[in-house]
Amino acid sequence: MNYADLVTAVNDYCENNFPTVDMNRMIEQAEQKIYNSVQLPSLRRNVTGQTSPANKYLSCPNDFLSTFSLAVIDGGEYRYLLNKDVNFIREAFPDPTDTGLPYCYSLFGPQYSFPKELTFLLGPTPDAVYTMELHYFYYPESIVTANTTWLGDNFDVALLNATLMEAITYMKGEQDLVVLYKQRYDEAMALLKQLGDAKEKGDSYRDGLPKYPVV
Repeated sequence: MNYADLVTAVNDYCENNFPTVDMNRMIEQAEQKIYNSVQLPSLRRNVTGQTSPANKYLSCPNDFLSTFSLAVIDGGEYRYLLNKDVNFIREAFPDPTDTGLPYCYSLFGPQYSFPKELTFLLGPTPDAVYTMELHYFYYPESIVTANTTWLGDNFDVALLNATLMEAITYMKGEQDLVVLYKQRYDEAMALLKQLGDAKEKGDSYRDGLPKYPVV
């Protein structure tokens, strides 16, 4: 299902012709709801960057939402940093001149030069240029602008029903329709969570195939 297919389906289901601006807003809100309800591989991104000697801060990517892991690559070896509170790092390394190989980090706050984005605080302060690898959660481009997405191509039932939930709210629909659309959305999300939170995080060799009682 691409963007045009989704718009047509929502208009047909609701027997309405939504303004483009409102339709796009409903779709984007539906995507955010889905992306924050299930962990999908398409929501993961990997980047590398470098520290600066004597600089304890490391900028986050502009599309960063949350961390899966942060590692420092030292001599070709990956060393995964421990996530700590800012107060812990401040107390453990009170003197910024105490430098070394970072072993912990915290999400510090907005960047000085770009207040809309965030910064990591490293402990201890890096004593050299190190390559850092960040594995993080982000929102992929919306189907509104991309036209096609992983979600639309592979699990359009969730995208359609989430958008219909937004549409019935927009229309101030009857309570029975709200309940019906909510039920259909919940059923779609249950299937999507089986895929993203279970099937894609294991295999039958290690985990075995699911077994159901014979009736």
